[in-house]
This record gives sequence, C-alpha cells and structure tokens, in this order.
Amino acid sequence: MVSLRVCVSHPVGPGRVAPTDDAMDDERRVMTMLPEAAPCGSIAEAYAGRSIFITGATGFMGKIMVEKLLRDCGDVRCIYLLIRAKKGIDAGQRKEEYVKNIVFDHVREKYSDRLEKIRLIRGDILSEGLGLSDEDHRELIENVEMVFHCAANVRFDQHIRQAVDINLNGTIRVLTLAEQMRKLVSFVHVSTAYCQCNEAVLEEKHYPAPQNPEGISKMVGLLDDDILDLITPRLLNNLPNTYAYTKALTEDMVYHYRGKLPIAIARPSIVTAAMKEPLPGWGEGTNGPTGLLIGAGRGVIRSMHCNADYLADFMPVDITMNAIIAIGTERMKNPRKDDVMYYNLTSSAENPISWGEVLEMGRSVLNENPFCFALWYPDGSIKSNYIYHLLCVIFFHYLPAYLIDFLLMLLRRKPFLVKVQKRISSGLTILQYYTTKQWIFRANNAKSLYQRLSQDDRKRFYFDVTAINYKSYLYDFILGARLYILKETPETLPKARKLLRKLYIMDKIVQIGLYMLGLWLTWTYFAVVTGSIQCVFDTAIAGLRGYASPASSASVRQDL
Repeated sequence: MVSLRVCVSHPVGPGRVAPTDDAMDDERRVMTMLPEAAPCGSIAEAYAGRSIFITGATGFMGKIMVEKLLRDCGDVRCIYLLIRAKKGIDAGQRKEEYVKNIVFDHVREKYSDRLEKIRLIRGDILSEGLGLSDEDHRELIENVEMVFHCAANVRFDQHIRQAVDINLNGTIRVLTLAEQMRKLVSFVHVSTAYCQCNEAVLEEKHYPAPQNPEGISKMVGLLDDDILDLITPRLLNNLPNTYAYTKALTEDMVYHYRGKLPIAIARPSIVTAAMKEPLPGWGEGTNGPTGLLIGAGRGVIRSMHCNADYLADFMPVDITMNAIIAIGTERMKNPRKDDVMYYNLTSSAENPISWGEVLEMGRSVLNENPFCFALWYPDGSIKSNYIYHLLCVIFFHYLPAYLIDFLLMLLRRKPFLVKVQKRISSGLTILQYYTTKQWIFRANNAKSLYQRLSQDDRKRFYFDVTAINYKSYLYDFILGARLYILKETPETLPKARKLLRKLYIMDKIVQIGLYMLGLWLTWTYFAVVTGSIQCVFDTAIAGLRGYASPASSASVRQDL
C-alpha cells in the first residue's frame, strides 16, 4: 500500500503533559496522557499541533470542513481522511484528485504547503474495523486527538438495511476505533435537527431512541429484505423515513459512550449551498432544496404540497461547518467525559423566513437568472390543500409527460419524461413532509457558544444565523446552482433569458388556448343541456295541448 508519511509523531508537544508515576486509577492515568484543555484562546490556536480524523471528508460538508481547517487553522498538525480505496489508484493519486476540487482553489493558490498535512487513510465505513490496515490503525490510535464523524447516508428513501449499516453500524465502528485513541480530547458526531420529528419542540438534549440500537443492528443483519419491508413501517413509528429513524438510533448509541469518550453532538437542519466561503453559492448534488430549485427552474415541477406560512429552516454549509469546528474546541476545553454536549444548528428561531417568502424570492431571482435548458416556462406554485396539489400533479406533471413521451415514440426517440416525473414525485413526497410541518428548535447552546467567541473568531468562523440575508443568499444559491451543478457560465445568461421569453409566450398561448377550449366545452355542454331541457319542455307542452284539444275531449267522452 502506498501512503503519504507527512505526519510525524511527537510524544510530547504543544499542550501535552507527560504521564505521572503517582498511584491512580486507569481513568486518571489515561487523562494525564491527554492534551490539556485549551486555554481561552482563538479557535486556530486550539487546533494548532492537533491531529484530526474526519469521516465523510469526500462529501459535501466534509470538503468544506477540510478546506476551512487548512485555510484558517494552518498550524494543524495532520488531517486524516478516511477514504474508500479504488482499484488501480493509490493514495497519492486519490489525494491529488481530492485537492483538485474547486473548493480548494484558494488553499492551493495561497497555502499549497498546507495540503501536505492531508493524510489519506484507506478504509470503508461499511467494513469491519473500518477496513484499516494494521499500520494505519496503529497510527490513528497513537496520534489522533480529535474526531469529526460526518459520514452518513443522506438518502431519505434508502432501504432500512443500507441506512442502518451506514448510519448506525458505521458509527459503531468509528466509536470502537475512537475508544482506542490514546490522546482523544474531542469526538464530534454530526447528526440532524430532524432526528426526532415526532417532537414539536426540539431541545438541545438527549432523546431516547425508539428502539434499542444494538438490537436493531443485530436484527437487520439477520432478517431477509422481505421481512424487513413488512416491519419497517412499524419500526419507524410515524418517523418520515429511514434516514431520520437511523439518525435517532445513532444519536442514542453515541450517547451511551458517555464516560468513555468526550462527546459533542451537532444537529444541523437542512444544509444548503455556501453563503460566503469558499465560494458563494457553491454546492454539490441535487438533494433536497437544490433538486427542487433545478426542477422548478426547468419547468418540470409545477406544484408542491407546502404550507406557505410555515417557517423554513436551512443552514448554509459554511456556517454549519464553522459552527462544528467551534464545537470541537468547546468540547476540547471540557475534560469531563460524562457530559454530552448538544448543539442545534438551526436558523428559524433567530432569523425566521417562511416557505412562501423563500418561493417568492427564489422565483424573482430565477426569472432574472434562468437556466439554459427548460422543458417549459417555470411557473410552479405551492399548494396547501393536498387534493388540489394532486390534481395539479396529474394535469401539469403527468399528462404533459405522457404526451411528450408519446410524441417522442412517434418520432422514434427514446421516451424519458414519465420516468423523470416519477423520480421527481418520489423526491417531492419525501421533501413535502418537512414543508407541511413545523418545529420549534431551541439553539441556546449554539448561540451561547458564538457569543463567547472573540471578535476575530466571529469574523473568521462566522456562524451567526442572523447575518444571513436571504435575498442575497438565494441570489448566490441560484447562480451557484447554474455554475457549479449545471455548469452554465454567466456568459450563457443572455441566451437563457431569450429562451425564457419564448417559453413565456408559448405558456401564455397554451393558457389562452386552454381557457378558450374550456369555454367552448362549457358552451357546448350548456347548449346540449339547455337543448335537451327545451326538447323535453316542448314535448311536455305539446302533450298537454293535445290532451286539452276538443277532439281529445270528445274521444274521452265517447270512451266514458
């Protein structure tokens, strides 16, 4: 195995004390070998000389954490990144690929020497013992002082087996490794603010898991998929998806390691594109609000079930990771292992905005900065009434999709839109759980932590949610989606605006045509109905007149 030996082990370094020979129990003997709690200095000073282990470093949030540590904590000693091995690619090549990502541009230009502090560790969160080699395992347990466990399966529709294996079992494997780390001063587990969706008010405290985490882990490993599919709804117990369920189990599992590890749990809400760093509007993937934005901007999503008055709660990724980095230092300062620190990283309490306001702002920005490709004019809306929403989905999502696919088949092209709409409907069903409910998040610990920071740290590691200007943020969010996800440069905007005007005209022509067709059908129906009524009325009158005529009267008298 090829490895990069850029980290040198020092038995005694900054902030370390040698073990004493006094008689003491095992716990105190271990504590004397740990780095001392950092003094009330800056965040960068607290990270100086530290060795850090990060899981999920190749993900959306993990990249931002690594970049921020390299940028503003330049004296960090070593950053170990757990990365799955690829056949035919050694660790050096993986590292080179990793740091070529656009988020590291600033670091590459100004602090290229700091990239040597990255040490890639071959491993897999799904493998027993994390799949570590003996050499890497030994290096980690001897050197690592801080752990940030960010790895997770964030797909809400994942089968329970995969969700448990990554979110729960993966965390157990990381905890098992962390127990052996001799110098550990901080273990930060990244959870979610929505791990207890059945609660109306979410405090910064421990919540018991719905079932025993270890029991669920063993059960899922033993049962077949068919049986798991049958019992999954009962296990979820009104939780919206396997993601929220397994995150609740995982938090409880982490909590039961109190007394063994110095634990802090960070609970961000919906994490979205960067507000400022490393690039305004930078994001990855099309999960959550980003996928909704792109679908609406391309005219594919025309309706969404949502309560416009409910508060939206999302956190830009740079604000989220700044807070988590600060939480790492706060956990480091508290030597008591029996305390678990909880931090809700949410925005709705301090800087509220409703889903309706988000939609209107987003629509305004999107009309000025449209996408280069759209199937129809982006003019969707949110519906608070579920039946009305379903009708709109049928008429504005599926009927056009089937019509276009039918035309493609006539032209001997491959149909695709019905399949796209099914995926979109599945994603909307998952997301709409969060847009039709409202929670109250208590974030006093996170707010208090920010207030204790120095002015310099508040500037460098900003995570004050009241500083989010939603109008400018959504502007950067949409431009970022165009540039970083759809690869549409600013030079394409004039062309996109021309397309939008054409789509607008087409949309109005179709609307006028539909209104005229509706009026014609109504008039035709009205004419048929009134004609039928008139015919019946005329027949009845004729019959009455015939009955009342002299001939009819004489005939009646003759019969009598």
